[in-house]
Amino acid sequence: MRVVLSTLNAKYIHTSLALRCLKAYSEKDFDIEIAEYTIKDPPLNIVSDLFAREPDVIGFSCYIWNIEETITVIDMLRKIKPEVKIVLGGPEVSYDTDYWMERLTQVDFIVVGEGEETFHHLLSEIGGQQKYHMVFGAAYRKQLADGTQEIRINPPRPKLDLATLPSPHRFAEDVPDLGKRVVYFETSRGCPFSCQFCLSSIEVGVRYFDIERTKADILYLIASGAKLIKFVDRTFNIKRDYALEMFQFLIENHQGCVFQFEITADIMRPEVLEYLSEHAPPGVFRFEIGVQSTNDPTNLAVQRRQNFKKLTRTVTMVKESGKIDQHLDLIAGLPHEDYDTFRKTFNDVFALRPEELQLGFLKMLRGTGMRLDADKYGYKYMERAPYEILGNDLLPFADIVRIKRVEDVLEKYWNAHRMDHALLYLVEKAFPSPFDFFQQFGDYWENRGWQKIGHQLEDLFSRLWSFLREAAAVEEAKETLSWRPDVALGLMKLDYFLNHNYKPRKVWWEFTMDKPVWNGWMKRLAEQPGDVSGQFADLQLGEKELHKHAVIERMPFDLERYLQTGDIADEADTLLIVVYSGGGRMDGKTPAAPYLLKLAKAEV
Repeated sequence: MRVVLSTLNAKYIHTSLALRCLKAYSEKDFDIEIAEYTIKDPPLNIVSDLFAREPDVIGFSCYIWNIEETITVIDMLRKIKPEVKIVLGGPEVSYDTDYWMERLTQVDFIVVGEGEETFHHLLSEIGGQQKYHMVFGAAYRKQLADGTQEIRINPPRPKLDLATLPSPHRFAEDVPDLGKRVVYFETSRGCPFSCQFCLSSIEVGVRYFDIERTKADILYLIASGAKLIKFVDRTFNIKRDYALEMFQFLIENHQGCVFQFEITADIMRPEVLEYLSEHAPPGVFRFEIGVQSTNDPTNLAVQRRQNFKKLTRTVTMVKESGKIDQHLDLIAGLPHEDYDTFRKTFNDVFALRPEELQLGFLKMLRGTGMRLDADKYGYKYMERAPYEILGNDLLPFADIVRIKRVEDVLEKYWNAHRMDHALLYLVEKAFPSPFDFFQQFGDYWENRGWQKIGHQLEDLFSRLWSFLREAAAVEEAKETLSWRPDVALGLMKLDYFLNHNYKPRKVWWEFTMDKPVWNGWMKRLAEQPGDVSGQFADLQLGEKELHKHAVIERMPFDLERYLQTGDIADEADTLLIVVYSGGGRMDGKTPAAPYLLKLAKAEV
């Protein structure tokens, strides 16, 4: 019996841990291979590839991001290979299983919940006596005497003893691509919390894999070329001693591999933070922290215990260490949160200045308490995956649309880190709050139809500058302008230059420096590099090399003072010099480096 385990990942770089767990458990008794695709692949291509593998059984791992595309593939498969047994599993079909069995008549079986033992038992019955009523944790179709079928859903299977499960990380066929894809890794199953919007709240308790096996698997993956390991544990730091031991182990053995964790920030102990601040190598750890809301009635309604003061302490300590990037999550549309309270939530979290702030929208996942209580709060939501809300009693659809504009420009600008200097100035000095900046800019973006067209790097800068000029003109007309557009423009120019690895061929603003003036500055920089800095002088760049590898721009304020203190001083101008790889002693790999020359106002 030939078995193919398949799924449609969101992206090519993703890998399916679920399929590898199933294969590891059952490969000793069955001929099993893994076939991974993406949701962007043409369904006919997927079906053609699966057909060529000549399977007797195909198992699909189903999630909210791939269920509808998977159904399309299943419909086609059933028509061209009617005899194949089709099995579904995964979180998307583990709840409302009767609904899925009734809707998807092409599907023979559904494995509910933890799948290793259930899937193995099911394969044994498919190839044996077909006593499907004995397979706990499975749903199937019972053939009745009158020729009709009846859907049967068996009782659930007890939780597995994780010590009995073989490693899913030792397949030789995975090794060639380990360095190019994300490796998903679990050290535990379950979650100690009861957040009503999350599927993890349904499973009570946390179980751990053997820590020595975990360490051995990680060492194997690193030695085999893994570059990014993402831990899927719902709360990696729930046990302080365990987390500290694992952090220490990873620090000692990382060899350049990057590790990403989901942590609960308000329970992170100070001694763990101090250890990471002192010992963590820069860039090796990434933390994902679900804040979701800072509104107390909201957190109470969704049974989410959260101490925002302690969370702030953790995020601040991690940020000040400069060692670990942090990704903070928000959910718009939770109970008791309207547009104004969500604005406050956004500003509360943005004040922590995370490297990435993800703004998501509540999804009414099957099996969750939020979906069961949908009528209580007047929720309207998509009937099919991803089940995203369309509104509730406090947050109508019109407000959701507005917040989605915030999400759009937040992703393009803040999370992409294309203009950090300019954005910090704008959110701190030019607009009432960060949320107001992103909202007003998002509205401006939408009103001009830019969401319908593509954009290159210079487009992002020119569109922001277009918005800022109009905003400044409006405030100037009202005599309420309290910020400096020329400072914003200068910082945007700095960011634009630093976004290039090579000297840019064009700029998005009107370059006003006359050629004789330009040549004069290049001559002075070549002849008197020490006026800039000793580091600049060490480059030993001649005039010809400067023309080839450097850009300059004069700014009407003291840029060095602003970058150091945040103060805007007009006593001096600044000549910004950005040098790109290839000049002088540079090795061709050095990133763009900025140098600043302070100028008297009258200096030409």
